[in-house]
Amino acid sequence: MPILVAIALLVVIAVARSAEIRERATAALGEGVPAREAALARGFVLGEDDGLDEATKEDFIRAGLSHLTAVSGENVTLLALLAMPILAAFGIPLRERLVWAIGLIAVYVPLAGSAPSIQRAGVMGAVGLLATLAGRRASRLYALGVALVATLAIDPSVAADVGWQLSFAAVLGILLLAAPIRGCVVARLGEGRWRHALAEGIAVTVAATLATGPLIAFVFEEVSLTSLAANVLAMPAVAPAMWLGMVSAALSQVPGIPLTPINGLDALLLAYIAQVAAWFGRPGWAVIHVHIDLAAMFATYAALAAAIVACAQLARARRLATARAPAPLHASSAVWPGKGVQRWIPVVLAAGLLFVLGLIVWPRGSRTPTGPPPGLRIEVLDVGQGDAILLQPRSAPAVLVDGGPPGDELVAKLRDAGVERLGAAIVTHDQSDHAAGIAEALGRLPISRLAYGRLDRRLIATARADDAVPERLAAGTTLRSGSLRLEVLWPPPELLAEDVPRTDPNALALVIRARWHRFTMLLTADAEAESTPLDPGPIDVLKVAHHGSEDAGLGPLLDRIRPRLAVISVGADNPYGHPTPDTLATLTAHHVPTLRTDSDGTIEIDVTHRGFTVDSS
Repeated sequence: MPILVAIALLVVIAVARSAEIRERATAALGEGVPAREAALARGFVLGEDDGLDEATKEDFIRAGLSHLTAVSGENVTLLALLAMPILAAFGIPLRERLVWAIGLIAVYVPLAGSAPSIQRAGVMGAVGLLATLAGRRASRLYALGVALVATLAIDPSVAADVGWQLSFAAVLGILLLAAPIRGCVVARLGEGRWRHALAEGIAVTVAATLATGPLIAFVFEEVSLTSLAANVLAMPAVAPAMWLGMVSAALSQVPGIPLTPINGLDALLLAYIAQVAAWFGRPGWAVIHVHIDLAAMFATYAALAAAIVACAQLARARRLATARAPAPLHASSAVWPGKGVQRWIPVVLAAGLLFVLGLIVWPRGSRTPTGPPPGLRIEVLDVGQGDAILLQPRSAPAVLVDGGPPGDELVAKLRDAGVERLGAAIVTHDQSDHAAGIAEALGRLPISRLAYGRLDRRLIATARADDAVPERLAAGTTLRSGSLRLEVLWPPPELLAEDVPRTDPNALALVIRARWHRFTMLLTADAEAESTPLDPGPIDVLKVAHHGSEDAGLGPLLDRIRPRLAVISVGADNPYGHPTPDTLATLTAHHVPTLRTDSDGTIEIDVTHRGFTVDSS
């Protein structure tokens, strides 16, 4: 009992101070190592991939290794595997070690950002350890079910999060497929500790790849042809790299401990993994772009399920035949599920995989004569003198950035655009020409999340009453919906703190970089370039700040980002003179085509893997 009280107290203190602990860990993981390896270490341990350069991030995505920089169940498993021998070295009995491991998981989940995947992993890890404490054989499927219920109870809207969906698909695939695949690999590699470890790694990688492949194709509209090979080649370095990062993060909480030697060794492993990502991510053929509809995705999973059932039936038949045989069982035939069945498993799995690829690449009637439907539709809504930008990724919840002024019938315009619910509504800053429309939409349109930098508490309370989850954003945070990433670039968190005096709200408006695969749009709200020191890299589309007001920093910004199109959200005959002649002249001088809602109406941008097209009404 004293042990439980001590662990509970330690967990409460650690959770309460998780922000400080995370800050020290973030700083420590970059001590004495190159910037790229420091960013990878933070991604592996804390799930922070925002500091990763775009080339490396793209390599990891195309090579199917991006899951390594998003904290998930692998992190929780490796944490427990790291903690158990260390606790044993201090002479702590097994049952107490398990309790300590549960406490560490409880600390790690908020430290790693409490993302849906880490919530699921934390619950599964705790349930498994509790089952071990109770002296029963843990049911992993039961633990997965508990994690499902628990994460939905914490936040029902998480069901729409593609990371949560992929996390469950991967775990379920590992539970159902890893064992037979491991048996096949062991049968070919032979006995031995290192062979079993290699077989385990290959089995888990293949099982997770097969289980998540159809969902990735459906949501992200692309399939990595090199993912399996890249994961297998990177596998030997992944666990040591994560362990070294976790040790460095833990030791950083004690002042004065030199971390450069640990980080240096970790950097070598991370550099190797990054090289694997480059080898398998940079070839043009590494990724194929696809279009798979919902029915085809379910048909693919049905084929995979049929393969699993067929394997199970073959294994059962083999066991019955073996049981009836009078001869003793040889060691070579004891490997599940038997040599006869092992010959069939790769055939069945290969047939299932071929069926998957056939469903993905076969042309479907849902394609239009002019090409595939847009993977992302952006509408710069004509709401008069205000901002309202709707982003609709295919097969994922829509996101609205700002809602325009009051009385502009925002809900009707959203429904005309085919939107019946919003995955998130973002208020860039607390002014009526940006927030009022969203305030009017609450209660009339289902909204899962209300995201903001600074916002009136009454609107936050209204959102909670309407079952929308409030979420504060600042530079460094990312909001996702399917393959759409909304990365906040400005302002930094310290400028949004409650104790910081309120200044010009325009200068503290959220500036967001919207990414969908290789397409990028910069959403500047009312934050003029002259007051926001940004260098977001090349941009496809720029939403001009503050309705095209005077902006001395616009010219240098255009030199840095080189947009292919600029859009201005502005009201006709507004009393402010927006957009100003100087702003229009600057855009013209930089040869940037410009559309504006006062003269062009609602601006529609359809984005596919081939590029983007623009229409206005």
